[in-house]
Amino acid sequence: MSVYTLAIESSCDETSAAVLRDGRTVLSNVISSQVPIHRRFGGVVPEIASRHHIEQVIPVIDQALADAKINLETIDHIGVTYGPGLVGALLVGVAAAKGLSLATGIPLIGVNHMEGHIFANFLANPDLKPPFLSLVVSGGHTMLVVVKDYEEFEVLGQTRDDAAGEAFDKIARVMGYPYPGGPHIDKLAMKGNPHAITFPKALQEDGNFEFSFSGLKSAILNYLNSAKLKNELINDSDVAASFQKSVIDILIKKTKDAAKQTGYTTITVAGGVSANRGLQQALTNMCEEEGFKFYKPNSILSTDNAAMIGCRAYYMAKANKFATLSLNAKPSIPIGDMSWK
Repeated sequence: MSVYTLAIESSCDETSAAVLRDGRTVLSNVISSQVPIHRRFGGVVPEIASRHHIEQVIPVIDQALADAKINLETIDHIGVTYGPGLVGALLVGVAAAKGLSLATGIPLIGVNHMEGHIFANFLANPDLKPPFLSLVVSGGHTMLVVVKDYEEFEVLGQTRDDAAGEAFDKIARVMGYPYPGGPHIDKLAMKGNPHAITFPKALQEDGNFEFSFSGLKSAILNYLNSAKLKNELINDSDVAASFQKSVIDILIKKTKDAAKQTGYTTITVAGGVSANRGLQQALTNMCEEEGFKFYKPNSILSTDNAAMIGCRAYYMAKANKFATLSLNAKPSIPIGDMSWK
């Protein structure tokens, strides 16, 4: 007998709801994006994001159920992102999920957003199963995680300051490109010379799986400001290509080193930056050279969406990891957090 999951995601600037069958079949995945709204401000404005989540969350849930041709009576459990993310945005999704659970008696599951990103790979790759090593790269996080089983994770290292995606957006904004900046940098980099400018790479020592991108960001800002003061011509494509190369080089080195140290030969990438073409190609090349298996999500599953939350919720339900109505939003939580129990 099939198990149906309703999932809700509202951690940042996408309001999303999805319905899954048996954890891996996506029957619907509705996403209401706020990117055009926040673009005029150069980034996400938390208060505005929360207000739009309030407006969109119920229509998005209704649409997800309609697209899946499923009614609430058929749903077996409700999964919702409770963190990490913007607390006001998270509260909207959590409140909606708790309200539905209270009104219907459907069991509730609190899902870690970053675990959801990792589990997006299960939706995109039906043959994937643990154990594997996952490089998680998003606007707020950069980390290497060993997925030992569906319910067992080990974080090998994460960023000490800026995440890779945050650095992409900040550099793009300084260069005059609209939010979100990552896709603009990726597009420019395809036309530029990655060896034109040498930018720094932090924490390169062997066995160190932590990341730092604040120094790289500062170096690029200094380069751009210095060039402007000297009235020197700035080649945006070369700057983007050189910056992207510095980021990707360190991501690839640490991923390869982690795989060799831990012995895991299956590699996945997750998070919004996983859609970056330069990173995808570099990971593909590295895995081919080392004899690793490489899996990635498609573009829709790379960015914030409820389907990935539904996949994670399904496996949590199988492990009997249900939440109570005391579930609350948490803007900062580690992978594997179970403090809501």
